[in-house]
Amino acid sequence: MGEAGAHRRSRAKSVGRVSSAIDVGALLDHSPWTAQQKRWTILAALAIIFDGFDIQILGFAIPSLIREWHVARSAFGPVLALGLAGMAVGSPLAGYVGDRFGRRVALIGCVGLFGLATIASSLVDGVAGLAVLRVLTGMGAGGALPNAAALAAEFAPLRRRHAAVLLTIVCVPLGGMVGGVIASQVLPALGWRALYGIGGAMPLGFAILLWLSLPESPRFLARRPEGRQRLTELLRRLGHAVDPGSTYEDRTNVAADGRAPIRALFGTALARDTVGLWVAYFFCLASIYAIFGWLPTLLTSQGISLATATTGLAVYNLGGVCGVVMWTLLISAFGSRGPMLAGALGTAVSALFVLLIPFHANGSPVFLLVAVGLNGLLANAVQTSMFALAAHVYPTAVRSSGVAYASAIGRTGGVISSLFGAVLIQAGPAVFWWAMAVAMVAVFAGLAWVRNHVVAVGEQEPAGATVS
Repeated sequence: MGEAGAHRRSRAKSVGRVSSAIDVGALLDHSPWTAQQKRWTILAALAIIFDGFDIQILGFAIPSLIREWHVARSAFGPVLALGLAGMAVGSPLAGYVGDRFGRRVALIGCVGLFGLATIASSLVDGVAGLAVLRVLTGMGAGGALPNAAALAAEFAPLRRRHAAVLLTIVCVPLGGMVGGVIASQVLPALGWRALYGIGGAMPLGFAILLWLSLPESPRFLARRPEGRQRLTELLRRLGHAVDPGSTYEDRTNVAADGRAPIRALFGTALARDTVGLWVAYFFCLASIYAIFGWLPTLLTSQGISLATATTGLAVYNLGGVCGVVMWTLLISAFGSRGPMLAGALGTAVSALFVLLIPFHANGSPVFLLVAVGLNGLLANAVQTSMFALAAHVYPTAVRSSGVAYASAIGRTGGVISSLFGAVLIQAGPAVFWWAMAVAMVAVFAGLAWVRNHVVAVGEQEPAGATVS
């Protein structure tokens, strides 16, 4: 017993010789977050910048496409919805691939897929061809996010896991902002085909870099006997002196029981949290994608110029980036339950606050844009925090699938809101913003139902404890 107890204590140390069966999950959870692990997390996060760019690239190109193809703006509504449908399909499919064959393989494959589909889009000459390729782009983009989030979560120790995942998710709006800067320079000079070519070539080049530089998740390798040698080398790179004959396990890998991922998500240990997450994801992404797709149209219907309306969407995204940083600090200090519930209610209130801003077509839109930015800050803070929460809730065996299915449910909400956004706008700004507020109240209810929230850094389990 004394020798076994000494082994358990030794395996929680960040550096030292450990042998026999090593609990990789506990070892990483209670070890320092090394510079090497941070570099790998940044690589996974950077992939999502290209994801965010390619998701929003059609929005940048639509005015040029309308002029060149002589089609109505309404023709692109179904194309936008098909892209979100592709994301809804791609998320669980890539999640299954990530859990079965590895997060690294799935992430690189998804980045390569949306890169190729974006390049191919530069060659089409009609809406039908663009729609088909938009589905493929969506499948790749939707699949990249959960696998990047899973990799970030599994490279980081427990106390830094939510920060690593949030760093990854915030790259979606960052990608949209980078894409806007690139589009503003490329479209006037070279046209939309060049924009699509650049938007596809960059992720393809980055996929090659990922293949050369990004390792597989150590927690995933711990579940694969054939990955023992790779895992031994990986742990040594992180400063853990492991014996060549060591075997590995991940005791944080609970609740899977060898079942199919969807069954595992609704097993006794995970069913309540899965239901709460799915409700929150559906309504939160429905609200956010309604604003992504229709905010400029809503603002122009109020007499605001197109340039200012476009600025409104940029301000909404910029607020989101600020919100992610703020909520990362809040969740570290207080855990996820309080900040996320407060954020959801705050988003609902801020949506109604937009309606209280007095605005006239000939007046200054500054206060209206500030209100929109506040709504974006809170909504995006909640949305990105949900990815960190999902990565915390689900164990290693179903982490990619758990995040992916929740994301797919959210994309489904986005599809519905994209299709019916025009109806809300036709009913007027009051109906639109009230709908956004009601959606965020539903997000509050879903998050309140989740039982296994992230706890504050100072309240983490002591070294050697079994965690999920």
